[in-house]
Amino acid sequence: MTAAAMIDLRKERAYIRDLARAFAGALVFNIPLLMTMEMWEQGVAMERWRLLTFILAGLPLLYGLAYYAGFSKRRGFRNDILDTAVALAVGFVTASVLLILFGVVQWNAPPHEAIGMVALQAVPGAMGALLARRQLSGASSESRGGDTDEDEASYFGELFLMAAGALFFALNIAPTEEIILIAYKATALHVLALIALSLLLLHLIVFNAGFAGQEEADRPLHAFLHFTLPGYAIALGISLFALYVFGRTDGLSVQGVAQIAIVLGFPAAIGAAAARLLV
Repeated sequence: MTAAAMIDLRKERAYIRDLARAFAGALVFNIPLLMTMEMWEQGVAMERWRLLTFILAGLPLLYGLAYYAGFSKRRGFRNDILDTAVALAVGFVTASVLLILFGVVQWNAPPHEAIGMVALQAVPGAMGALLARRQLSGASSESRGGDTDEDEASYFGELFLMAAGALFFALNIAPTEEIILIAYKATALHVLALIALSLLLLHLIVFNAGFAGQEEADRPLHAFLHFTLPGYAIALGISLFALYVFGRTDGLSVQGVAQIAIVLGFPAAIGAAAARLLV
């Protein structure tokens, strides 16, 4: 065997290992949603245009995660596109196999129901696949030789990572009935307190745990205006999007929509703050 063939074989083995880790990441990140009854029901009942909106909105997010993390070491626009496509395929395969194994998707189920349930789970599964190398490789970015770009993200790149973290947390809660119940029980005082706590925790986590924006911790007001407020606004925006896609805002007044968005914005803000831990 020639040296070139040995190198190619080594690369292919490494890619297979990365692909296996992508499946593991899809499973680890997506298992709570795969075992949530509300997600099964949403996959069946959700209007197809909402499902399509969710998937289309997820594509640029997945590409961004491929750019900043990716499940393989291969970098560049072409490889990032390939990672995005493969991660989405991993999400579809993982969701299909497990939903069939759980007996949720039956062999004789109407195609639109089966496709809906699987497609809804594919995007969060793909997120897990793309985050797998970062989370499951057991190596820091330094030991990987700087082959990811998250440590060099621009300001808008940092905001994108916050959006990814917020969506990851929001997706695990938005489909559930509990979010509606909490918003219904909350008074105006509870809502105001939740806003204050969300901002406080977001700021403390970002500037005291070594995450995005840590370099601005010596300018607290500027840091608050530069990262914390935009981060919370992103968390609220992601929350509204998730609630809208899952039909949670239908029939609600403006006050009701704002209240439920603020409630979901609490875990979304934690996700935004911890974005660099996730990616």
